[in-house]
Amino acid sequence: MRAAIISERGAPPVVGEFREPEPAEGSVLIEVDTAGLGGWDVLGAYRLGVEYPCVIRGEGVGRNPDGRRVYFGERSVLPFGAWAERTLVPQAEVWEVPDNVDDKTAISMGIAATGAIVPLELANIQKTDRVLILGASGTLGQIALQLARYLGAAKVVGAARSAATLQKIKDSGMADAVVQLGGADDVAALKEASDGGFDVVLDLVCGQPLLNALKATRWGARIMTIGTGAGRQINLDMADLLFRSLSTIGTGQRPPADRRTIWERLLVIAREHKIHG
Repeated sequence: MRAAIISERGAPPVVGEFREPEPAEGSVLIEVDTAGLGGWDVLGAYRLGVEYPCVIRGEGVGRNPDGRRVYFGERSVLPFGAWAERTLVPQAEVWEVPDNVDDKTAISMGIAATGAIVPLELANIQKTDRVLILGASGTLGQIALQLARYLGAAKVVGAARSAATLQKIKDSGMADAVVQLGGADDVAALKEASDGGFDVVLDLVCGQPLLNALKATRWGARIMTIGTGAGRQINLDMADLLFRSLSTIGTGQRPPADRRTIWERLLVIAREHKIHG
């Protein structure tokens, strides 16, 4: 079968022939129709413990052996993955897609939307809250902007480096304001956009952008970090936490049954509130 194959650590993915997955107890053989792709799907293929050659994993939509249309998560049985004609996925990660949901929505409401709504709901957004989505240019960030508004935030601000993407976000109405990072004074720009300080920060990047965002928060703000693309370690001045009484909340991983329940709820939210990836 044809697949996007990584032959060895550090090698770029190449489309070629890969061995067929065989049915196995507890797993489902899926004919792939549509595959999603996020940064971690590629980076994860180079982590320790991966055996080569392997297929890029990812999430996707396809058909199970009885022809039903299904969504499957990113945990394909190694060395298989979504970026192939067929893949093998643990039964618990295979969920039936309703007829009124297209492939793109099914996928975008998977890893990306779940990654956004879990921390945003944990943040307990109030109708007066100002919410910052830090690292808003990707699919997860743009869905997070829409979900923050759905959850009732008074003001939603998106911050990222890409001027073109921020303009798209602004034009689409996903955010009330945008901040381009990497300027002369990011702290001042964030403060200006916050109207007195952010109550909730959904941080997708960590690193220096997070340190800057902390200085633009209000007393009692909630910080939800779910990504580390700008750096996993930060040189934190504890005064930024202590004197603002900030709280940081981790989200962790959830078992397949919980993620399926969240995904099914997100499909309804996406349809009723026109949230898209």
